[in-house]
Amino acid sequence: MKLSILDQSPIIEGHSPESAIKETVNLAKLADALGFHRYWLAEHHNMKGLASSCPEVLLTAIGQQTARIRVGTGAVLMPYYSPLKVAEMFRMQEALCPGRIDLGIGRAPGGDMLTAKAINTNALNSINEFPQQVVDLVGWLRNEIDDNHPFKSVQAMPTGETCPEIWLLGSSDYSSTLAAHLGVRFAFAHFINPVGGDVVSRQYRSTFSPSTVEAQPTSMVCIFVICAESNEQAEYLAKSIDHRRVMMATGQESAFMPSEEAANWQYSELEKQIIQRERHRIVLGTPASVKSQLSEIKDNFEADELMILTITGDYPTRVKSYELIADEFELH
Repeated sequence: MKLSILDQSPIIEGHSPESAIKETVNLAKLADALGFHRYWLAEHHNMKGLASSCPEVLLTAIGQQTARIRVGTGAVLMPYYSPLKVAEMFRMQEALCPGRIDLGIGRAPGGDMLTAKAINTNALNSINEFPQQVVDLVGWLRNEIDDNHPFKSVQAMPTGETCPEIWLLGSSDYSSTLAAHLGVRFAFAHFINPVGGDVVSRQYRSTFSPSTVEAQPTSMVCIFVICAESNEQAEYLAKSIDHRRVMMATGQESAFMPSEEAANWQYSELEKQIIQRERHRIVLGTPASVKSQLSEIKDNFEADELMILTITGDYPTRVKSYELIADEFELH
């Protein structure tokens, strides 16, 4: 089974955003050594708990400090950007790390609406232009711009013999339908929406149209995972993400609380209900239990790969979770 990592560069209370980025680079190097297949970087803006605002920049550092693992984005948020500029950035990444670059793209704002407007005043309007943005992006990446395109003569540089793998990311049937229609790879965000993703993923595979990009469907599911040596320890580590999700659900977005403090937090009955509801987005437990749960999800989704996202109340236990999973799946 191919296992990969999605990193949102979490900021834990008592640590700076700069240290969160350094932890991301270090974790990417470890993932390379452990045998994970891909390492993707998220894009979020103006969030106190997440430091990854420029995955295309951070990707350069990680690409240069790893040797084997594929590296990429999960995802570049296309409504903010020019398809040509994104194509140029990733053609440059491909020149630096040929054969190892993934370009995952999405249409979510990655933050609040005010921030979206601050980044690009037309971003919310261009959401409706997303399908054409994807078509143009693929065309420029692969030097296959349609003959009738007004910018047919423009080429994304630097050119090269290899091209980044192109993935469309989403948490609904919108992105899966578009991915199947365009003939590109698809990744479902189970960690955002744990309901109905298996149906969406199977529908993508059954309706896939072969293209010059991909001859057959390839799908992945991204899951939030916390793995520890005991179920009790896994539950303890989950307290930090429980607290974070309560804060976000009640409009109090903040950095991640350390596990010890989160474990002693007193919640209202409503907040306890939020935690119970949000727990459907997490796979947690011992290595054997996590492996069993992940294998079941993979089968239900008919997915080719799994990508895992882990955040705990401190950086060492996050690393340990990935190490336990790598050992259990014998990734080495």
